[in-house]
Amino acid sequence: MSWLSSATRHIISDEPYSASRNFILSAVLWLVVGVTLGTLAGALMTWPDLITGVAQLSFGRLRPAHVNMVAIGWLSMGYVGCYFYILPVLARRKGIWNEKLGNITMVAWNLVLLSGVIAIMNGYTEAREYAELNGIFDWLVLAALISTGINGYMTVLTGEEKKWYVSIWYMLGSLFWFPLVYIIGNRAFVAFDGLNDAVAAWFYGHNILGMWFTVGGVGILYYLLPRFTSAPLYSHTLSMIGFWTIGMFYAPTGTHHILQSPVPEWLKAIAVISSVFLLVPVLTVLTNFFMTMRRKWYLAADHIPLRFVIAAGIAYLLTCIQGPFQATRAINWYLHFSNWVVGHAHLALLATFSFIVFAAVYYIIPKVTGRKIYSKQLAVYHFWFTLIGWIVMVVVLTIAGLIQAAGWHFSIAMDQWAFEMEPYMFVRFLSGILITVGQIFFMYNIYKTVFGAEKDVEALPHSPTGIAYV
Repeated sequence: MSWLSSATRHIISDEPYSASRNFILSAVLWLVVGVTLGTLAGALMTWPDLITGVAQLSFGRLRPAHVNMVAIGWLSMGYVGCYFYILPVLARRKGIWNEKLGNITMVAWNLVLLSGVIAIMNGYTEAREYAELNGIFDWLVLAALISTGINGYMTVLTGEEKKWYVSIWYMLGSLFWFPLVYIIGNRAFVAFDGLNDAVAAWFYGHNILGMWFTVGGVGILYYLLPRFTSAPLYSHTLSMIGFWTIGMFYAPTGTHHILQSPVPEWLKAIAVISSVFLLVPVLTVLTNFFMTMRRKWYLAADHIPLRFVIAAGIAYLLTCIQGPFQATRAINWYLHFSNWVVGHAHLALLATFSFIVFAAVYYIIPKVTGRKIYSKQLAVYHFWFTLIGWIVMVVVLTIAGLIQAAGWHFSIAMDQWAFEMEPYMFVRFLSGILITVGQIFFMYNIYKTVFGAEKDVEALPHSPTGIAYV
């Protein structure tokens, strides 16, 4: 059993940046499995009888399993992997406060998510958006979040650098806000009935996007942009205005998901107004992004991670035009229950925040392994397959949503207009195949970089911007 003890030493390691590496490797694996299940669920939208007699592979179970693998497995673990590299670098210390604790958290996170997904696929679920995990799983997820938060805060507080760069504010902010949001939104901690439960559920459902994915993603973006462009961030003041206004305006927005329900009118009004006021932090991020990129766009010709960052910035612009627009009452009434909203969700989680993490992984993995990325060509394939896949998916879901909305608006019987969905659902399935193939390229490239033989992988060259890493 010497191989087992050796593997355990490598996984539960106190080597600097080992927790960052292990979180990222776990996230990439969850990504591939998650998008594969999502593509299978997309196939069932085209061929409903493709799988029969296997309850675990029905659409109603594949879809929440896909969401949890991507949101909690890929994006959340990817964020933590990025934090565990970026925070010690900015705090000027070698590695996080407790690498062993970080790696134990990584192992526990994987085990909890694996058992939780198996439970969901076997019907043990709360059936609440982004909160499908039930009972003991909620407590275990909260323990992982608190452990991660302690490690993140202690890393910064014990570092030599006492002046906090803006990314530290965003990352520590997300580590503070998300456990609170998780406690309020999950019935294991706070149980309500009826409409009160719906309000709490959507407080959580929207703020996992706002107080976790948005705040954390912007923090990672603000770290990467200056390094990729060799230019300082355009405005520290704007970035701090963005940080505090996200905290101010994002929290009350969740009720815009249930505007058609009999919740109090004042709560609906606050949700809609706050959603529109989110344009303030959005404009700070976009101004910083485009102004930092001035006269630097040409770098994307050779800099693959920067391509992902640019695509993410443009997707963020589109996402945040859509968001306040579709939260207003008249537009929400027309579009809310259609595939338009599904397209919007993919524009945010895939096209924006996943692309930011892709860029970060291509930058961080060489740093923590001392190896150049295995294949630049595979990275190029990953970019184009994923980019084309999400563009096609968002476009067809947007068109399908408009068709659905028109059918309901003009009181056309569902069995009359539902047939119009068939070609769009088929193209959606094809876009899922493109995205899945892209992620397989990504996983193979990253795993070959980390685990490949020395003769197959180049040593990391010196590169201030990381332009030579891929």
